[in-house]
Amino acid sequence: MKLFELQSFSDEGLQMTERGTPSPCLGEVVIKVESASINFRDFMIAKGLYNPNLSLPLIPLSDGSGEVVAVGNDVKNFKVGDRVSSVFWQDWNSDVKTRMISTGCDAAGVLSEYAVLPESAVLLIPDYLSYKEAATLPCAAVTAWTCTMAANIKAGDSVLLLGTGGVSIFGLQIAKALGANVIITSSSDDKLARAADLGADATINYKDNPDWGKQAFEAAGAGVNLVIEIGGGGTFNQSMEALTIGGHISIIGALSGVATELNLLNMVFKNVHTHGITVGTREDHEAMNHFFSEHQIHPIIDKEVSLEAGADAIMGIASGDHFGKIVVNINN
Repeated sequence: MKLFELQSFSDEGLQMTERGTPSPCLGEVVIKVESASINFRDFMIAKGLYNPNLSLPLIPLSDGSGEVVAVGNDVKNFKVGDRVSSVFWQDWNSDVKTRMISTGCDAAGVLSEYAVLPESAVLLIPDYLSYKEAATLPCAAVTAWTCTMAANIKAGDSVLLLGTGGVSIFGLQIAKALGANVIITSSSDDKLARAADLGADATINYKDNPDWGKQAFEAAGAGVNLVIEIGGGGTFNQSMEALTIGGHISIIGALSGVATELNLLNMVFKNVHTHGITVGTREDHEAMNHFFSEHQIHPIIDKEVSLEAGADAIMGIASGDHFGKIVVNINN
């Protein structure tokens, strides 16, 4: 079988290689991977920015989908022929309060024609989704879902989304399905127009409007109930400016830096809730699947590439040119 391995932390560290088709051990399933998708984390891992102490070589990518082709003797919840997707955290569920192993980072990922995963790290795909669509869900969609649930977003609330990558576009789709109002930022007017076509109620070009936090506050009427914060140090204070009293900031990334100076009185006066989100549990993924099925939400796929182009697509995601998700087609 063909697969990619991260052999060193560098621009050329991802190399295609071949191995024999794997067999499952106890508690494992073997998946013929149809599609995988790329997250910014995968670029950070490849560059050594995420965890430079990872053991190499490593098969990259946390997000994939395919057909079960073999199961361990003790596996009871899955059978050959099942359509499944990977789960981001292999060891985090409602019964486990800590998590240590994520697919494509601490354990082998899915940029491979066949993948071996523990039974705890796969879920059945909703019937209405294609393999390509299902491959986009485990990281970005579950993250957006967990952020939205943590803030208890409901009809009439307002949500601010930063940028038009996978998490933000999933956040837009989830918030609109809940009946919330959505404000979204980007430096591209073309991307903002696409977001408006998906239902965004207000759009802000943050390059043209450096005080975009105040503009988002005004667009929401009296501030937003939730910001899904991907920027970190460079955007956090503008996100606080956008909040209503008692609003939430879900911190999921730090693309513009990991440190910032906070006005703590501002946080007190606004009764700000901040929480870090690291994707979610297996049960969060299951609940999101049910919600997506109920509302027939189809992921937005911006670009599809072949397995052979997988390494270039991982390294290219840093450009930020995509809108929604980038999918690698492997066995289809």
